[in-house]
Amino acid sequence: MIRAATPDDLDAIMLIERRSFPTDAWSEEMMAAELAGPHGRYFVDVEPGGDSELVVGYGGVRALRGSPDADIQTIALDAAYRGSGRGRALLRALLAEAAERGAREVFLEVRADNPVAEGLYLAEGFVEIGRRAGYYQPDDVDAIVMRLILPGRETTVLRTDSADPRESGHPEPRTPLHPENENENENEEGSHD
Repeated sequence: MIRAATPDDLDAIMLIERRSFPTDAWSEEMMAAELAGPHGRYFVDVEPGGDSELVVGYGGVRALRGSPDADIQTIALDAAYRGSGRGRALLRALLAEAAERGAREVFLEVRADNPVAEGLYLAEGFVEIGRRAGYYQPDDVDAIVMRLILPGRETTVLRTDSADPRESGHPEPRTPLHPENENENENEEGSHD
């Protein structure tokens, strides 16, 4: 089950963060600031268990309300839960949040040595737009920069001299993204900037 992350999830998120990114994990302070920041949204994937729940994954998106673009900050799953479609579901929740905040395109970076995560992003419609040599340190691994134009959110040129209301400058209604095929078998691994 995916829900909004809270500060109470920080310890569980950091456990997954350190396991997923042993050489370049974010600090606890950095992650706490991300969770509390007004310009982003973090989600956790939880496994219910009686009176408590187990956080098995998390993801975050930076998307300023009204901005035309957003950035996937991080996605990671506990290794035992990879390959079950949960990474895809987290990604789709982040994309839906970006769209809700008004983004038309979403960017991310993924480690060049993580073909499974790259494959997930490609399957969801992201395209490679560049590389950053040696971006991930201390491993000296390149970052693949990717972009997705959100469905129904393409940038268009609006005419102000047209009698057609679709070209008058009034925005079209938003088309929300809905997670589909959440249970597709993907072998997701974590990625973050």
